[in-house]
Amino acid sequence: MLLQSTWFFLWGLLWAIFFMTDGFDFGVGTLYPFIGKSEHDKRVMINSIGPLWDGNEVWLITAGGVTFAAFPQVYGTMFSSLYTPLMLILFALIFRGVAFEFRGKIESKAWKKLWDTFIFLGSFLPAFLFGVAFANIFQGIPFDGDGIYHGNTLKLLNPYGLLGGILFVLLFLQHGANWLNIKTRGELQQRTIAVSKKIWLILLPVAVIFLIASYFATDLYANYFKYPFLFLIILVTIIALFAIRFFIAEQSFFKAWFASALTIVGATFFGIAGLFPALYPSSMDKSFSLTAFNASSSPLTLKIMLGVVLVFIPFVIGYQAWAYNFFKDPVTQEDLDMDEAY
Repeated sequence: MLLQSTWFFLWGLLWAIFFMTDGFDFGVGTLYPFIGKSEHDKRVMINSIGPLWDGNEVWLITAGGVTFAAFPQVYGTMFSSLYTPLMLILFALIFRGVAFEFRGKIESKAWKKLWDTFIFLGSFLPAFLFGVAFANIFQGIPFDGDGIYHGNTLKLLNPYGLLGGILFVLLFLQHGANWLNIKTRGELQQRTIAVSKKIWLILLPVAVIFLIASYFATDLYANYFKYPFLFLIILVTIIALFAIRFFIAEQSFFKAWFASALTIVGATFFGIAGLFPALYPSSMDKSFSLTAFNASSSPLTLKIMLGVVLVFIPFVIGYQAWAYNFFKDPVTQEDLDMDEAY
């Protein structure tokens, strides 16, 4: 049971890291058509995430790979019941990556507008759909004992699912705006600062509503009342959320970005801690739910995977820490003039 519990935690951690890292470039891409007033502004915004966005998506592959290898039954049932939103996310990510590379290839307004649209949709749709998917997982998916999904895509767009989608979009918008506060200067930076303050004013009540709605729409709080120390997750997340606004006012933009990163991790673990031991709960009957204990791979597989993770993940984290530090400075005209620039 300890091995399965460890992998449940690692499964949640990998999703949290993905949302924390790729979240800010989803936010930048969603803000892109609204803050980028000129071609120069748009290029600055793209190049602010240019060296990092593809590395951030490694965590999505890792999270998906861990789901497949450690909990194969969960992987199969999840991809059959959430097939449409997951495929939409996949195609959105593909077109976003292509858009980054293609928009600067031809000097044509129509050409650039086309790829700018894909940058926006390829950022907004994954943010929204991941929120919808995880909110539905929190409240339970209607599948039976054979893993057959009893519903359709529209059924996922229920009030709680939509609220989760809105929350994820706002979290990523805040994270992205905080990143732009770090990476921009001048008039563009002033716009991003103003926008980051406005986003926070919307994010705060939505986050509170989501916490309250989770009490009525899900069973997440059962673990919290059983193990009261888990309320520390909610407390730390709330503190981090208020710290975002404080650090923006102080113009401590790195600290604001770290605070929004912690808010995203806390919001993810709010759900993960409430789900345990279920990874994929069934709303039809709790006995149909897939848990860390009834849907895991063999102990030998989990042991081998744990060894691989303990050896290689520190290298990945170390590389990303180096990359973030190396590209921490604001984007300048000199950066835009480089051949490697977008």
